[in-house]
Amino acid sequence: MKDELKKMPVTACLILVNLIVFLITDFTGGTENTVHMIACGAGYGPLITGAGEWYRVFTSMFLHFGISHLANNMLVLFVLGQRLEPAVGGVRYLLIYLLSGFGGNVISLELEMKSSNYAVSAGASGAVFGVMGAMIYVILRNKGRVADLSIKKMMIMAAFSLYFGFTSTGVDNAAHVGGLICGFLAALLLYHPGKGTVRMIRKTEP
Repeated sequence: MKDELKKMPVTACLILVNLIVFLITDFTGGTENTVHMIACGAGYGPLITGAGEWYRVFTSMFLHFGISHLANNMLVLFVLGQRLEPAVGGVRYLLIYLLSGFGGNVISLELEMKSSNYAVSAGASGAVFGVMGAMIYVILRNKGRVADLSIKKMMIMAAFSLYFGFTSTGVDNAAHVGGLICGFLAALLLYHPGKGTVRMIRKTEP
């Protein structure tokens, strides 16, 4: 376990931060108390666009409604993070995570504004789906496989995760799809395999 954590320090820190925020939120008023979750920074369209509380697009990424919500997201993050983080590097991995979560929440908010059907939202699932989208791109760039993950396995995982969301109630599917797309695009911009190796070879030439 220690060796695994050394390979994924950013993933471990993200899981720890989400866990700490969950415990604080739960002990101070309950993670399934909607009013308390809003007070803690959950996303809510009228407050974001109407009151200018845009920080909620970011803070809502670290809040979860109940222990099962947290556990599901952190489990997927752990499984994918230990494979993606070593492949792209810690800084790029963190950027992919944050950009995906932010982008997924913005897309969800945009759709809510168009429909005027607002709901209180929270969760790291947009960012987690972003990690999934980035993993798909990285696998494609590495001839269809990274570690023990193949493109077939990733596509099945993504399809099953999206299906579960669309067939469940109270799920922000717009954030899921938006996060998946943002993660793929973020990896497209940030992940360029082989460039570092070429520079290293040139430096050793006489």
